[in-house]
Amino acid sequence: MVAIKALACELPVEHRQPLSRLSVPEIRREALRRGLVASIGTTTLWRWLAQDAIRPWHHRTWIFPRDPNFEPKAGRILDLYAGLWQGRRLSSDDCILSADEKTSIQARRRLHPTSPPAPGQPMRIEHEYARQGAWAYLAAWDVRRAKLYGRCEPTTGIAPFERLVDQVMGQEPYRSARRVFWIVDNGSSHRGQRCVNRMTQRWPTILVVHTPVHASWLNQVEVYFSVAQRKALTPNDFPSLAELEDRLFRFQEHYEQVAKPFEWKFTRRDLRRLLSQLEAGEPQHRLAA
Repeated sequence: MVAIKALACELPVEHRQPLSRLSVPEIRREALRRGLVASIGTTTLWRWLAQDAIRPWHHRTWIFPRDPNFEPKAGRILDLYAGLWQGRRLSSDDCILSADEKTSIQARRRLHPTSPPAPGQPMRIEHEYARQGAWAYLAAWDVRRAKLYGRCEPTTGIAPFERLVDQVMGQEPYRSARRVFWIVDNGSSHRGQRCVNRMTQRWPTILVVHTPVHASWLNQVEVYFSVAQRKALTPNDFPSLAELEDRLFRFQEHYEQVAKPFEWKFTRRDLRRLLSQLEAGEPQHRLAA
């Protein structure tokens, strides 16, 4: 049993099989070829693998952190989610915003009408469509208050992102806040010190906090984007850009009515443990881009 489980944890390339992943029948054939067992059924093999949740036919993609300052950069964001900045507790008039762009959201007009679900039949959506254009959806999520601010733009860029910043900062409580932390990734619209200079020159109370490279999973607005994708944009069936824009804004209002601040449980201690595992060659978790 142990030898077969070890076999299931090997990469096929290690024993020159022309496969990318192993299935239960393929593990069985290789076990018999190696003489690990005289005979074994696929049901028994499946049960043995299930004991340790071994599923070599599944895979996940991940990115090894390559930012030399990954831990301190990520740690600052985790501190903000825990209500801290530079070791001190945030005050009630400090605000935290998580912002980003969801690019190229197409409006696809289906060539035949979508059929609603019926007993024993799911919704049916025509495969062919005509493109009606695309929006870039820019959004800022208030981490502490569970509020959303969004806008649609023809494209991303510095000017569209600055319009989002002005949209948010021009209203309360941000206009009068002592500090407004903006958590952003390293996209071209808000990358590096130039972004910091632009934003603080116009709004001196802003503190820009960049995620490490390839660490958008630390940016809470990405969680909202994933919800919007599942619940408002899939399947994609919009007769016009105006309909798409209306859906995005109405979903934003709908979500805000039931939203609560995310219970962010990944802490600095978890980060240190994860990085230690990666340094030891034991990637136990996925780092999303």
